[in-house]
Amino acid sequence: MMEYDEEEYLQLAGIQHFLFCRRQWALIQIEQQWEENVLTAEGHILHERAHDNYSSEKRKNILVTRGMPIRSKELGISGECDIVEFHLDKQGVPIHGREGKYRIYPVEYKRGKPKISDIDELQVVAQVMCLEEMFCCEINKAWLYYSEIRRRMEIDISEAMRVKCRNTFNEMHQIFKRNYTPKVKTGKHCKSCSLREICLPVLANRKAVSSYIKRYIEEED
Repeated sequence: MMEYDEEEYLQLAGIQHFLFCRRQWALIQIEQQWEENVLTAEGHILHERAHDNYSSEKRKNILVTRGMPIRSKELGISGECDIVEFHLDKQGVPIHGREGKYRIYPVEYKRGKPKISDIDELQVVAQVMCLEEMFCCEINKAWLYYSEIRRRMEIDISEAMRVKCRNTFNEMHQIFKRNYTPKVKTGKHCKSCSLREICLPVLANRKAVSSYIKRYIEEED
């Protein structure tokens, strides 16, 4: 199994940007560009509420941690979990400084409501794979909490999801090593992108620009 060095690690949360738009991810990760909009600001506020400078508390048989740093040598990523719950369970794994054994489940907070795509699921799958590597355990489920519906959605972690997650990060590492920013693929998603003014998707689409110029000349004639 290939392992990455720490200096090669990518941001775990970048998988969301990458699956939303590879160009957006490259602008952020490779070209170090970023701009806020209403959607990203709301997302930051929601995550700040979930994080509390890596704190933990006990609720009956559940240990709840916030802002827990995680990483994976196999995937070559690092990041933080909004919340990780450790459920007391004889079939679980031992946790340093705690009595008994625990099963481990990440909880990722998201603004809005569940999406049609699997973008959110793959981010929490990446968290699961990091935690499995760190604690030498197997995790079969996780949760996504959506602010709009105010409830959790349980995610079953399948092998197919793990493979897709692993393949996605492999592609991200390849693009990063090439220092390459992919060309834009315009669509409805461009309207909600915080980097729209930096990316300039309409200008980047040569076909669209040439067609516009051609129509303009024909109208003038």
